[in-house]
Amino acid sequence: MPQVTDPSTRDLAPADSTRSIFPRLRRSPQPASTTSTPTLNPNATGTIQPIRPTANPTAISVGEPGAQAQNISSVDVAQVVARNEWSNVSFPLEQFQAYTSPFGYRRSIEGYNYNEFHYGLDMAAPQGSYIRTWTTGVVVEVTDDSNCGTSVVVEAGRWLSIYCHMEGRVDRTGGRRSMLDRAGGLQIYEGQTVYAGQRVGRVGMTGRTTGPHLHWGLKYDNNWVDPALVLRAMYSGQQTAQGLPQMPMQIARMEEAEE
Repeated sequence: MPQVTDPSTRDLAPADSTRSIFPRLRRSPQPASTTSTPTLNPNATGTIQPIRPTANPTAISVGEPGAQAQNISSVDVAQVVARNEWSNVSFPLEQFQAYTSPFGYRRSIEGYNYNEFHYGLDMAAPQGSYIRTWTTGVVVEVTDDSNCGTSVVVEAGRWLSIYCHMEGRVDRTGGRRSMLDRAGGLQIYEGQTVYAGQRVGRVGMTGRTTGPHLHWGLKYDNNWVDPALVLRAMYSGQQTAQGLPQMPMQIARMEEAEE
């Protein structure tokens, strides 16, 4: 059973916690050195080893704010999350350090005196850490803009996942768009199938960011969903898979803190 931690430190991943929660899983591979240029092989997936949540985030809110809310309620989203088994998914980040900014309203990151809505969950990791696809799907867009930076968007049925602030750039050689990260040995094409746990990028500082992190956004039926809800369900599911109580002490303490 995972070591019980104080809720004030719940966002910090304990050392080698992936192995302690899922002993049968191998340690996630460490990022390759950025001092050399690996050979690109965009079609190779290698041995894909999904990784599991190492810390359990607090779910803040669900859905778009105010007048932008669409036709799915928070209850509906919670039911969608609850009825999934989450057995073929992966935690989206290697070398995870902390959840740094939740889904929902927050103060302007530029320090202005207003709130803004944050459509995702931010996860800190050392620059160059590998980003993995949360679930199997098709890359529907690669882009580089002033907000999300270099990013990859993956569609999986009714789910859409967005991975922002990556290293690399968008390449348009030969009329086909791809996310090209030569230092990381990655080239991800639009239209390419990617698999749960596959590396699709590295943590960078492209776009609107104050430090290296992954911004992970999720949509279900074109409605924004709090990724923390999904991670909590994944975390609970892995406890069940190991025959452990569905609400370990650290989760119970989190629930008390939210009341």
